[in-house]
Amino acid sequence: MKQGSSSRRVNEQARQVIAETLMFEISDPRLAMVTITGCEVSFDRAFCNVYYTAQPGTYDEVQEAFGKAGGRIRSILAKKLSWRTSPELRFFVDQSVDEAERIARALETERQRMGDTEAEE
Repeated sequence: MKQGSSSRRVNEQARQVIAETLMFEISDPRLAMVTITGCEVSFDRAFCNVYYTAQPGTYDEVQEAFGKAGGRIRSILAKKLSWRTSPELRFFVDQSVDEAERIARALETERQRMGDTEAEE
């Protein structure tokens, strides 16, 4: 989806409010180590896809916690932003951080292998 400056601003506003809400308003310990990496708010502001990262292995319980806290987060979002509608929140795991770590490990392994090969020569 093409993003203009207006949609980038709206996405960033939503991300900031949701992140602050998790830090200061929601007391569920399953959401304590969650980072909101981005939001995509639909053009009509009816939906907001929220992307997050968490500790590997905790994705299922974090998704369950978002299922329970989603209404409260949406309510707080509506109060803090002066939008005509409050978007329906949909939460998705942002796999890019896990993928970046996997690539970094693979590069490190390859670097060590290349170093071992050069030492043998």
